[in-house]
Amino acid sequence: MMTVVVWVCGALLSLAAAAAIWRIMRGPSLLDRMLAADVLLVIVGSALLVHAAMTKDLSNIVFVLIMAIAGFLGSVTVARTVAAREQG
Repeated sequence: MMTVVVWVCGALLSLAAAAAIWRIMRGPSLLDRMLAADVLLVIVGSALLVHAAMTKDLSNIVFVLIMAIAGFLGSVTVARTVAAREQG
């Protein structure tokens, strides 16, 4: 049963990653691309967590936390840059 769940999760995460990559390539604005990059980062983190659940190995948790912090800081930086560009 666990194998079926892992395959379903893998298929859904792959479809979501393909959609996020398509949005990164198509745009139309910088904020759309940044949001898609954040979504892709969450998808990669989710894949790492599915792998951790499957193998019962928690060594990937550190990478997921680092990716979450990096994604947050990147989003805040882009949002502040766009806000400053619109004001000035």
